[in-house]
Amino acid sequence: FAILDKNRSIVIKNLQNETTKKVVPPSAAVDMLFNGGAAGRLLLRSEDKLILFETQSRRVLGEITAPKVKMVSWSPDGSKVAVVCKYGVLIADRNMEQLCSVSETVRMKSGAWDSSNKIFVYTTLNHIKYCLPNGDTGIIRTLDAPIYVTKVHKKQLYCLDREGKARVLSIDTTEAVFKLALENKKYGQVMEMVRKSRLCGKAIIGYLQKKGFPEVALHFVKEPRTRFNLALACGNIEVAMETAFVLEQEEGNSDCWHDLGSEALKQGNHQVVEMAYQRTKDFDRLSFLYLLSGNTEKLKKMLKISEMRGDVMGRYQNAMFLGDVEERVKVLESSGNLGLAYVSATAHGLEDHAERIKEAIEASGGEVPEVKPGASLLQPPTPIVRSDNWPTVEVEKHTLEDLGDLGDADEDHAETNGNGVAHAQEENWGDDDDDLDFGEADGGDGGDDIIDDFEDGDGGWGDDDLDLGDDEGTGGGPSPSKRDSDVAGLDAGGFFTAPQAGTPATTRWVANSSHAADHSAAGSVETAMQLLNRQIAATNFDCIKDKFLMSYVGANVSIPGLPGTPSMKMNPERSAGLPIKAFTLQSALTSLKQAYAYFRGGKFADAANTFKDILLVVPMIVVDNRVEASQVKELLETAREYITAIRIKGAMGEAAASPSRMTELSAYFTHCNLQPAHLLLALRSAMGTAFKHKNFIAAASFARRLLELPEVSSEKNADLKVKATKVLQKSEQQARNEHDLDYDESKPFMIDCNKLTPIYIGQDKVKCSFCGSTYSPDFKGNHCVTCNLSKVGVETLGLVSMSSYS
Repeated sequence: FAILDKNRSIVIKNLQNETTKKVVPPSAAVDMLFNGGAAGRLLLRSEDKLILFETQSRRVLGEITAPKVKMVSWSPDGSKVAVVCKYGVLIADRNMEQLCSVSETVRMKSGAWDSSNKIFVYTTLNHIKYCLPNGDTGIIRTLDAPIYVTKVHKKQLYCLDREGKARVLSIDTTEAVFKLALENKKYGQVMEMVRKSRLCGKAIIGYLQKKGFPEVALHFVKEPRTRFNLALACGNIEVAMETAFVLEQEEGNSDCWHDLGSEALKQGNHQVVEMAYQRTKDFDRLSFLYLLSGNTEKLKKMLKISEMRGDVMGRYQNAMFLGDVEERVKVLESSGNLGLAYVSATAHGLEDHAERIKEAIEASGGEVPEVKPGASLLQPPTPIVRSDNWPTVEVEKHTLEDLGDLGDADEDHAETNGNGVAHAQEENWGDDDDDLDFGEADGGDGGDDIIDDFEDGDGGWGDDDLDLGDDEGTGGGPSPSKRDSDVAGLDAGGFFTAPQAGTPATTRWVANSSHAADHSAAGSVETAMQLLNRQIAATNFDCIKDKFLMSYVGANVSIPGLPGTPSMKMNPERSAGLPIKAFTLQSALTSLKQAYAYFRGGKFADAANTFKDILLVVPMIVVDNRVEASQVKELLETAREYITAIRIKGAMGEAAASPSRMTELSAYFTHCNLQPAHLLLALRSAMGTAFKHKNFIAAASFARRLLELPEVSSEKNADLKVKATKVLQKSEQQARNEHDLDYDESKPFMIDCNKLTPIYIGQDKVKCSFCGSTYSPDFKGNHCVTCNLSKVGVETLGLVSMSSYS
């Protein structure tokens, strides 16, 4: 078993309580241990993170953002873990890849997995609730007093009350099991539960509509109004029409026919549209429908109906649709518009009518209008093809019983491997000629340069893997049809897919994604800035303006057209509804290799520029799975640490006149989270600086840490090992510091990125909402010195690397 001692070291003990191993945790801020779900693994709580740590290899296998963790609960098969925080639950897999998160407004009390490994049951102050790995939640029952769950088995919940008494409560998880079956497309089980369980409620119906399963709800909903709305939602015109008849009889109004007519018109089902207009007595739209479909026979009937109704305007419009000039003249004459009637009759060559109307005008003392010569006959086009309905995609209908035999869809999870980094030469570290005089009497190595250059090996600075997934209608009944589009007809579960109205690509991008890169690619810079402000408190957008432009240019392509025609604008997409990526994780890792090369070679200005560019690219990187999202976060942390290290290195040059400040900065340099090979150089430099300024306690500490590094035992570093040993011996003999240093190696600390001073554990601090740089509280509200993008001390959601559509 493992414990965390008072020095925050991990102590491994056997069953006799004897210490067998001590392990330094990966973070100095670790304050609690949890079960890691497997032998040799631990979960470490470090501020707002939960780290999966392997004690044998001393590697961090994964981490997840989880503020104020209270407890963790592993599923019986060890495949998933539920992290119970103060105000929420996070569910992750065994590698700390987040599956979902749930927030609560009241404090969490406890939780446990049921025996099926798929439902996490948790309690709050007054409720027992459930959470599924896909993020669905619900209430199982209410509580009179808080309880603490110990085990969940089938329909029994074992718990303790506040008096410490064991209790067993009966719970009903049918709703959760139903949602799981629907999620896994086990439609046979879904239908069985619909028959035998009382699930038909507004919440379940709303859930089915939200998840895109209105066809499922349609099979067990009996209430006519709800059934009608569901039929429209899934495009089932036949069921909607049947329900409309029932609603018309029960409610005594025909409002539903208007909605049915609108949906049928979208699908091109003229038969249902005609019936709907007839039921609502919408004669104007009915006449226009007959005009569009070329049904002249029914247009003639509409002309007679309008005459019987005394509808002068409707009669005239129908006459125009039919091209019946004589009827139009009669309408104008009967309505008292003798002048218009005379002009119409004369222009169309109806001499008998024109002469009669002329006499009537003169008899009434009116003026006969002048008819201009050269009038042309205007007739509506003669319909050549008279079709009833638009062409539809023929699909096969399924019942839920048939769909129950469908297999579950397999999903392929892509794995992304990190790449190594390039080798480069070291130079310009500024410590090549440090002369450390040991004062030895013999002529051995006493006058030699203890901190000289060592040759590059194959390991170098850059070999570390960053480790940074159709039925026609018969009789009078029309058949359901769909718009002539590219809709496939059936979805993965065998249900009808309702046709959707087409939208521009850029509009889809904005609607489908919550990532700033996708919004900027669509040209919606304002919403992109709003997203970054809400997610990472970004306010200074000048430094990221070029990234917005590159995202837009990369996702908008102009292709030359034919001679004399304009160019064509294309919008390449990485998947349906999302733009192509202008910035990728792989390109950022390539830049990281170059930055490592600059750092190794001592070209700190070039390294700083490259790391800052990587830092500003991170908010614009879109990834497809949580593994890559974790790598993006590691990339962000790496860039932050190296930028801080380079700033400290620059400050060392400015503090050359102050030996104490010089030694302090060199010490802080060694506490930046650098690659092992880079840390070796930092320790070598700090050891030389401290020894030269006679701060022997600090020099001994650096020499000791240097000798503990595995890299120092390599053949190429043999000379360095000898010199570090001598520094350690000499420093232990002197055992004094010449200057008072603001540095205590025994206390974990973070570096104030503004003052470049330590902030020890327990002291107040604030962090940048984006890069996580640490500052003292008086710096709150200012722009971060490291990224120059976000404000310090603003509580936000955090960096989003995956679009919601993904």
